Amino acid sequence: MITLKHLLPRGIYGRAALILVLPIVIIQLVVSMAFIQRHYEGVTRQMTGGVAIDLAYLLQEFGAGSSAEEARARADAIGGPLQITVTFPPGPFAPVDDSVAILDFSGRAIVETLHAEIPEMRAADVSGDDRTVRTRIATPFGDIQADIARRRMSATNPHQLLVLMVLTSVLMTVISFFFLRRQLRPIAKLAEAAEAFGRGERIAYRPRGALEVRAAGRAFVEMRDRIERQIEQRMLMLSGVSHDLRTPLTRMRLALSLMPEDEDSRDLQADVIQMERLVDEFLAFVRGDATEGEEDCDPAAIATEVIQAARRGGGTVADLVVTGVSRRAKLRVQGVHRALENLLGNALRHGSMAQISLSFSPHTLVFAVEDNGPGIPESEREKAVQPFTRLGSARDPNQGGGVGLGLSITADIAASHGGALWLGTGRDLGGLRAEMRLRR
Repeated sequence: MITLKHLLPRGIYGRAALILVLPIVIIQLVVSMAFIQRHYEGVTRQMTGGVAIDLAYLLQEFGAGSSAEEARARADAIGGPLQITVTFPPGPFAPVDDSVAILDFSGRAIVETLHAEIPEMRAADVSGDDRTVRTRIATPFGDIQADIARRRMSATNPHQLLVLMVLTSVLMTVISFFFLRRQLRPIAKLAEAAEAFGRGERIAYRPRGALEVRAAGRAFVEMRDRIERQIEQRMLMLSGVSHDLRTPLTRMRLALSLMPEDEDSRDLQADVIQMERLVDEFLAFVRGDATEGEEDCDPAAIATEVIQAARRGGGTVADLVVTGVSRRAKLRVQGVHRALENLLGNALRHGSMAQISLSFSPHTLVFAVEDNGPGIPESEREKAVQPFTRLGSARDPNQGGGVGLGLSITADIAASHGGALWLGTGRDLGGLRAEMRLRR
């Protein structure tokens, strides 16, 4: 159902233009109806009143004749100088009833004034295309027809004033929109810079515009600088932590490899491998993709690469299913690759078969990973996305030594692309269906 909300513009330029144009249009209508129409109706009544005086004088002379022929002669003699055409008896086009066009407001004023000023008036017709007012008037010798040019009784239509008013309004609207656009442009630039920073890009931005917009721009620049310093400090810390943790783990693996192989050494080696996996997963969660910029890529190629890697590892993965018109998109390639690996790894751990599908739409890009495993109950899906969350043994995302960060990392990657991670039930394989919806 289409409502007024759907008809209104959604952009700031469109809404500002509506705020600017709508009052002007309303003022135009009010002025046209309340001032112009009333003014010209008043002028019409005054002019018609003057013509009514001429008609009254003509009727007086017509009635003073001793016979119909003399009355006609008197009317002809007076009607010529007064620009009134008298027909006696009335011709075939003489009006029988009043006739006025529906939207002819000045014509209605003419008819009303003639009836008010001339009691003998029987009918008046102002609907003709020849701009002539035809009247039927009663006299002692019978009805007569008196035709008067309408220009003597009605003010000229205010075309020039209306055209001038419309042209002036259009000109002022264009000028106002030009200045309004200059005021709104800094807001659009601020939104563009904020959106780009959310994608990991830094574009040149300098606060401009009104004082309030400048204040918001300076606050954004300061916030961006603080976030970039924090990211840089975090990366430096992570580099040190990664080095400090991996070095002793590497020494431990080397020492264990030199020890005689027995059950204890194999258990210790498994523990070291698990510790390395935990360290890698923690670092991936903390590092995120804040420093990775978007690049133009083929989403189908990313999904195909992930499928081939899983097959090389022994997993059973169906061929990629693509719906919609395949096209390139700007994505964080490493982040999307990591997210698909997490989703596909979970699917193969908890099911014997998995499938990746890719759907293109005008504004979104959806990667869907589905398995034939037990799935996740609907009541626990929101909890499963939270970091460091372990579910029941039937569907444990930490199976194999994880710490419950795979879905959380995927959700963060989807959010960094302006999208979200959705968990549901598979339509084809019946297990868990994880959709990573990205904004294009």
